[in-house]
Amino acid sequence: MPATSPHDLAGPEVGTSPLLEVTDLVKHFRLPGGWLSGQRKVLRAVDGVSFEIPRGEVFGVVGESGCGKSTLGRLLLRLLDPTSGTIRFDGTDISQLSGRRLRDIRPRMQVVFQSPQSSMDPRFRVLDAVSQPLITHDVVPRHQRRERVVELLTQVGLGEQHLDRFPHELSGGQCQRVAVARALALAPELLVLDEPTSALDVSVQAQTLETLLDLREQHALTYVFISHDLGVVEHVSDRVAVMYLGQVVELGDAEQVLQYPHHPYTQALLSATPSPDPHQQRERIVLEGTVPSAIDPPSGCRFHTRCPIAVPECATRAPELRTLPDGSQVACHLA
Repeated sequence: MPATSPHDLAGPEVGTSPLLEVTDLVKHFRLPGGWLSGQRKVLRAVDGVSFEIPRGEVFGVVGESGCGKSTLGRLLLRLLDPTSGTIRFDGTDISQLSGRRLRDIRPRMQVVFQSPQSSMDPRFRVLDAVSQPLITHDVVPRHQRRERVVELLTQVGLGEQHLDRFPHELSGGQCQRVAVARALALAPELLVLDEPTSALDVSVQAQTLETLLDLREQHALTYVFISHDLGVVEHVSDRVAVMYLGQVVELGDAEQVLQYPHHPYTQALLSATPSPDPHQQRERIVLEGTVPSAIDPPSGCRFHTRCPIAVPECATRAPELRTLPDGSQVACHLA
């Protein structure tokens, strides 16, 4: 891992007014089948999520596979339509926008996906891939596009020699840098980074993270950083939201949440993460059972079927996300 963290950098000043406000956000997917009974099954991917992200912040989202974090990222970008709830971007409710109004706001919100190779058209050269947003939104004259692409590649640590290469001629780290350059082409304010380093080698991960932190500082960017890797999230994030079965169970300052967690689910995730200090021994918390289905989640607290400290109340009453004296928000009756 890199030696520096976002707290060591000057970075953009985190503003007091939120760039992004999410209130009671819900995304349910109706599944095929159920025609005979007349009741189609519903997958509750995101189920009542609320938070705010100030300008300039790196907001981490962590959880096991299937917890809803990638669906949440796509909702924030309006790549998916929410079932209910609101998403406010810079004061504008974008949850119901469509057509020209949604297209006008898209340049301000961009995404970097998990797999760099699969997010690029194999028939496109680097020049074509990075130029595509400029062409789609018609923001740079044709004769200036090559110069703009070279400028973007330079910002992410590549150069003019990469312009005519195809994805298969690039390493994984180079492909991801091209994806970042493409995301920056329209000078966005918000970047959603969906597992941006999980497909890369550890050494390449470190270089990519340093590049992302530098770009955040240079361009006053706001990040939503989605990952299952708690070490990476702690390194880059100012605040962290921990998700379980479509809901946020703990939210707060990254150091507070990932060093002194209150929720038993967060504690279990951290216990399975290797400590960078060889002298520090973490007691492993083994969760019993399997992750319940988001089609038929448990009643009450959704974590109670695996929780090592659950009490009868946990099975009957869902806990609200409440604020503790240290500023963390936790959805647990016993926190």
